[in-house]
Amino acid sequence: MEGVPTSPRTERPQLRASVPLLPSKQMDKANTARTAVEKKRGAQCNGYSAKEQSRAERNELEKKPRGQEEKTAQQVDSWKTERTRSVEDNELNLPSLAGAYSTILRSLGEDPERQGLLKTPWRAATAMQFFTKGYQETIADILNDAIFDEDHDEMVIVKDIDMFSMCEHHLVPFVGKVHIGYLPNKQLLGLSKLARIVEIYSRRLQVQERLTKQIAVAVTEALRPAGVGVVVEATHMCMVMRGVQKMNSKTVTSTMLGVFREDPKTREEFLALIKN
Repeated sequence: MEGVPTSPRTERPQLRASVPLLPSKQMDKANTARTAVEKKRGAQCNGYSAKEQSRAERNELEKKPRGQEEKTAQQVDSWKTERTRSVEDNELNLPSLAGAYSTILRSLGEDPERQGLLKTPWRAATAMQFFTKGYQETIADILNDAIFDEDHDEMVIVKDIDMFSMCEHHLVPFVGKVHIGYLPNKQLLGLSKLARIVEIYSRRLQVQERLTKQIAVAVTEALRPAGVGVVVEATHMCMVMRGVQKMNSKTVTSTMLGVFREDPKTREEFLALIKN
């Protein structure tokens, strides 16, 4: 309208240059490129492609978070409280275990009711509970007050400890000897307790390799010594009575921890002493 002053709002100068419109073909091309970029971004996460991300996630899962490390540390100390069977369990489970042996006898073609086998299922069940009595004992039970403070830093060895265990693969015995050595760190363990540790872990369904390591770890956790060495020599009935039937074969396993593993001279001294 004439004579009416123009509003200052309409007279404000443009701060941004106008963008020229693209032809329709160029617009379509730009939209296509933008869609491709968005799809690519959708297949990415934190800068990793889908394939790279899955690999990164796997690597991340392999890393132990702090909470998991603490849980693992607690599991390492499980030797103090590990008990999967009690004396009461033995009494409750004896009838069913004896019944299982009766079934085995029948499956072998025998008559569990004949005179020579009447009490065999109960005898076998009781014997199997004794062979595996390590499940109802813990290291804490037998250590009691048998750890003594002593300023002694020379090697301690108890060798030729008799060992009887049951092969978990065939449920037949393997028997042999255990040699244990440790380098004290201001603490000593009662000598008989080393034999008791062997008894607890051998009186379970076992493989010799695991038995050797369990003994070494138990001594390490109980005493925190500078080092521990364990050697087990055994004859396996599953190799003598069946399979290859090699009468004179022996299996030797060892676990070396601490200075026994790191220092060749300490390890050689231990191995030489158990052979003499």
